[in-house]
Amino acid sequence: MSIARCYSAHLIGLDVEPVTVEVDISNGLNSMSIVGLGDRSVEEAKDRISAAIKNSGCVSPKQKNQKVVISLAPADVRKEGPAFDLAMALAYLKAAGDIRFDSERTLFLGELSLEGAVRRISGVLPMLCQARRLGFSRVFLPAGNAAEASLADGLDIYPISSLTETAGLLEGRMHMAPLERLDYAETPDMSDPDIPDLSSVRGNEGAKRCLEIAAAGAHNLLLFGPPGTGKTMLAQSFRSILPPLTREEAVEVTGIHSAARTLGDRLMRSPPFRAPHHTASYPAVVGGGATPRPGEITLAHRGVLFLDEFPEFDKSVIEALRQPLEERSITIARAKGTMTFPAQCILIASMNPCPCGRDRQSGCTCKEHIIRMYRRRISGPILDRIDIWVNANKVEYEKLAAAAPTGELSAVVRSRIIRARTIQRERFRSVGSTKRFNSEMDARDIERVCGISEPARREAARIAEQLKMSGRGFHRTLKVARTIADLGGMASIGPEHVLEAVQYRQKMPE
Repeated sequence: MSIARCYSAHLIGLDVEPVTVEVDISNGLNSMSIVGLGDRSVEEAKDRISAAIKNSGCVSPKQKNQKVVISLAPADVRKEGPAFDLAMALAYLKAAGDIRFDSERTLFLGELSLEGAVRRISGVLPMLCQARRLGFSRVFLPAGNAAEASLADGLDIYPISSLTETAGLLEGRMHMAPLERLDYAETPDMSDPDIPDLSSVRGNEGAKRCLEIAAAGAHNLLLFGPPGTGKTMLAQSFRSILPPLTREEAVEVTGIHSAARTLGDRLMRSPPFRAPHHTASYPAVVGGGATPRPGEITLAHRGVLFLDEFPEFDKSVIEALRQPLEERSITIARAKGTMTFPAQCILIASMNPCPCGRDRQSGCTCKEHIIRMYRRRISGPILDRIDIWVNANKVEYEKLAAAAPTGELSAVVRSRIIRARTIQRERFRSVGSTKRFNSEMDARDIERVCGISEPARREAARIAEQLKMSGRGFHRTLKVARTIADLGGMASIGPEHVLEAVQYRQKMPE
């Protein structure tokens, strides 16, 4: 009888694949089939579509003597999820002659309920960010996705709530202004009551200094000490000194969490903080699965990955962090494909002196070989990728019993961090680099933009020789020194900056 075409899309990892939805209707015994390598949720869509069309006031395909074939092209790419429902229903209505509209350069996304409502789906923002590049200019999507969709640029976006409303808009019987672009606040409110302020951490002033350096230059950090010394609280308060995400970063982070179905109802305006339990599996932390999906290290992109009880994680998980900590991305290869996910995060790890948690001064009775085995769960290559080692010491009871915190507020520390990060970005921009943090520098950047004074260079070489540092360890020490100098507003690295950076570069105690 007739054929019609609409367009949809789906995610493969974080990349968008356009999907052409074609519907062919011919005379014959009633049947509806969906071809194109869809999963179970796609196959079940024919029942959702039929019920939604009937409950929207049109004649259901099941009430006609028709053979309906719905094709999802390209046919050799696996398709998952209910995001194609809206496009398939509209293509059927167009082929059946119930509605008439121009579907070219228009993207349709949404799951249909049995009554014809359009339900929210995951992964909308990454699709919209790439839709214009794929040639689309107009998008119809669920109203429940309007918040994240408002971050996208260059498209006319229509948040719709039902199949009936969509048909009315397409035929011109109804009118709706395109969704307005979000007026994104560059400095969102950071006063989340669940995040402890840095001033609420009593004592451990040296550890607070380390947190400030780590946040300013995006350096990896390890908290070492017995239980009850505030390691977890230090890690949690680290969030309070991180600058808010810029609009560009917010789009990137929100898109990742939308694709991973962890977004919820809130946009990602603050850096993410991911803290998986030490029993988390390899695919959960690194990413993977039959069809590769982002893991915790990708969900922490532009934020923090906190691994409490670091040696208790599976050894394969710990060792898998080597590549992403160095390259700030992770490539997952599986039989169904190879995907690369971003993984630019600050690693904060914490560990105890021994399995029982206590040190010798606190009454540890663990055998020496047990302690050595526990500490050797963290390999040398992993320790080499940790820029700052923090010893969390026991806090005096007088400080714990003080009436009010006496340390600096997070807002004060954050202002210094923002200033230091601005210096870094301007330095990289002056040489045409897109890098943002000192921790991202490679050997060429260190020579080109690091700005090391000759006395500092000699001091760094002397200490590296004395401590027998690896080349990576030497360069990471210079990166930390550069961040310390930026916090002090110094144009070049001095010997005092190198000496402070070396203090933080410690090896595992024997």
